Formats: sequence, C-alpha cells, structure tokens
Amino acid sequence: MGALLVDREAANRSTSRLRSRLKAARLRHGQACIEDVDYRAQRRLDKALFQSLATCRWIADHRSLLVTGPCGVGKSWLSCALAQKACRDGYSVHYARVPRLFADLELAHGDGSFARLFRTLTRADLLILDDWGPDRLNPSQRRDLMEIVEERYGRGSMLITSQLPVDKWHDVIGEPTFADAILDRLVHNAYRLALDGPSLRKPSGNGIEDKPEALEIADPQKGLPMKKEKAGGTAVPETKAAKAGREKDQRRA
Repeated sequence: MGALLVDREAANRSTSRLRSRLKAARLRHGQACIEDVDYRAQRRLDKALFQSLATCRWIADHRSLLVTGPCGVGKSWLSCALAQKACRDGYSVHYARVPRLFADLELAHGDGSFARLFRTLTRADLLILDDWGPDRLNPSQRRDLMEIVEERYGRGSMLITSQLPVDKWHDVIGEPTFADAILDRLVHNAYRLALDGPSLRKPSGNGIEDKPEALEIADPQKGLPMKKEKAGGTAVPETKAAKAGREKDQRRA
C-alpha cells in the first residue's frame, strides 16, 4: 500500500509539472500531439524524419528545425505537436507568432520589461517562432532577433515556420551583415521539413488534423492513458477509476 501511495504521489507531481509546462508554452494548437499526425495527407511530410524529431533528440543537442511550406499544409499544427511532445519529455517550451513577438518586443523596450521578456525567450529549451516573414524586418527587429539567436545559439533549440523557402529569408532580414550572422547560426545545423501540397483546412474552419471529440494518448513518462478534449487545449491524465467508469458507460450504451 505504501509503495502505491508513493507511486501515486510521484505520478501526481509529474502530471502537475507537465500541466505547468504546457500552460507556460502557450501553444497555438494546444490539442496537437504527435499521435494524431496524418501521414496520408498530401503535403510531402517526411515520416521517418518527423518520427525521429518526435524523440526530441534534436532539442537535447540544441539544434534547430525549419518548417516551410504554403498556407494550410499544417506547419503550425505539426510544430505544436512536436512542442507538446517536448513538454511531455520534460523540456520547457515557449511559442510565439513572429508578428506579435516583434510588437511585444517594441512595447517591452518602451515600458522597461524587455529584460524579463528576453529571459523568457532565451531560457526555454525550445523557442518556436511561428509565421516568419514575409514582411521585411526594421532595424530594431533585426537587432532584437540577432540578440535572441545569439543568446540561444548552442544553448537551446529553435523551431521556425514560414511560408517562404529558407533561401528567401535573407531578404526578409534585410541588412546583409545581420542576415549573414543570423542565418549562419540558424541554418547550418538545422533540420528541415519542406512541406508542399494543397491546403488541408476543412470548410468548417476547425483547422487541420481535426480528430474525434476525445482521444487517448499514452504518457511516455508514466505509462498512463491521457484523455484529451478536442476543445480543451492540453492533454490531462485519465485515472484508472475514470477510465473504468467510462468503459462501463459505453457497455451500457
């Protein structure tokens, strides 16, 4: 009995830490997870590479991931699925859309909160910059991006999504000296997922990779089933008692 109580307490603490990491990550697609990826979708997703990325070894090695492709092929969703797996594996994540991030950085310079925001962006194990480009950066944005990339280089991983191919990013940054320095740190040891194909968004507007209302995934750290609500954002553990009750209700139905 004592061992069971200890195991339950350890599981509860692990679950609490996972919830905290997911909340702090603020993922755009909180319901995304690698178990729900549709490899049959016509978007040229390299299954072997994606499954390798899902091990999170690239995060442990402080490498980057560049995800490119046209609108609607699932760049953001796939990125959030990898981020959710990183949270499950114990890594800290911070998600930001690039247009909103630069607006927040500009405000932070004015109200004195830049140092705090900069720490948030540079201390996470994985920083996701979603929707990079196509607008050209201004001088302040170039300097801020350079500082973030430089501080994270060799210490943390970055995941960047963009509709633009990587060879067009130099033009987005603009000033050649900054562009060379930033891209040298981002590109040379980065993995790449170059997606292509028609938009996968459904007419209902519910987004891509939509799944049934409730799904179960496995928590690799504890081996417990996790029940995930479609509209609820993040996955939470389902206790054995709750699962037994649900299965009983299903048999009655």
